[in-house]
Amino acid sequence: MFFKNIVTNFKKYSFLLSQLVSRDFKVKYKRSVLGVLWSLLYPLLTMSVMAIVFSNVFRFTSPGVSYLAYLMTGLVMFNYFTEASNLAMSSVVANFSLINKIYIPKYIFPLSKCLFVGINFLLTLIPLYLVIIFTGTGLNIYHIFLPYAVVCLFMFTFGMGLILATISVFLRDMFYIYGIVTMMWTYLTPIMYDISAIAPQLQILLKFNPMYHYINFARRIILYHEIPAPFTWAVCLVSALAVLIFGIWIFRKKQDKFIYYV
Repeated sequence: MFFKNIVTNFKKYSFLLSQLVSRDFKVKYKRSVLGVLWSLLYPLLTMSVMAIVFSNVFRFTSPGVSYLAYLMTGLVMFNYFTEASNLAMSSVVANFSLINKIYIPKYIFPLSKCLFVGINFLLTLIPLYLVIIFTGTGLNIYHIFLPYAVVCLFMFTFGMGLILATISVFLRDMFYIYGIVTMMWTYLTPIMYDISAIAPQLQILLKFNPMYHYINFARRIILYHEIPAPFTWAVCLVSALAVLIFGIWIFRKKQDKFIYYV
């Protein structure tokens, strides 16, 4: 029933959702000289800095594939997760004045943030593919399966956004705590290093990280030109659905109390 209500409300409030996404774009690029072009330059600049630091200072490599393409694939996907989840976390609190005036399904706000960052994510695929071509990594037919990883990443991120938005209403310290969590999460995800370079015991621990599997799914296709193993397909979907369902459940359970705290 709840999922049916989501579909109904999505149609009913689609105009509002589009306006919220449009507003975010206007705010983000207001008085920006580069504008949307910054969405293309930022991942390239970030990759360049990290590639110089980790490949020359720490001597990180990715055996058999281009380190630049390896790094860029991880950065693009992880940056989407961190930016979208951060914005979704503050979305309910930031829109209190609107919530207090008229009835709006409150999940619209975290959803709008995930969609807004999702559009930026699609733009960052352009520099990613430039790196893929420039490094000679090459394209292959298996790229048609990449949307599966993107959809799973979106569901996982939206679920996390609902959980964080709920917690932050009652605990404003979450805005600061999550910054530390994402920093730790960054280093616990094989973005700039190859997981095979660490101890086997630690590899097992890191594989409990859903972000590892979404990034690994994309890398198997982009870098190694192969279809990911069935286990990877299953883990991506199960972890995404589990977090999404839990996020919907806790958000729905607590949303009627938001008005007393925001």
